[in-house]
Amino acid sequence: MEHIAQAVDPFVFRLSIFVLAVFVGYFVVWSVTPALHTPLMSVTNAISSVIVVGALLAVGVGMISSGSGWARGFGFIALIFACVNIFGGFLVTQRMLAMYKKKAK
Repeated sequence: MEHIAQAVDPFVFRLSIFVLAVFVGYFVVWSVTPALHTPLMSVTNAISSVIVVGALLAVGVGMISSGSGWARGFGFIALIFACVNIFGGFLVTQRMLAMYKKKAK
């Protein structure tokens, strides 16, 4: 009975959460109807803005004495990727909204 309550390795636990998130994300995104793509892009931009805040905090770790160079480097890379995602999402949303406008004669 003592070995039944053993702890799960944190790496395996986090990897299983990541794999489940990939499957859930795949099925959620591909089941969206075309009419909902614009609101979905807006939500994606909002989530990316939260990532930007986290990346800025990671970049700012270097300002504290306990910060490491790795945290700053990965934070900077996350900041670049999230900004590209946000700006690209706004461009795609703007293009999709332009498709619904009436054309001038």
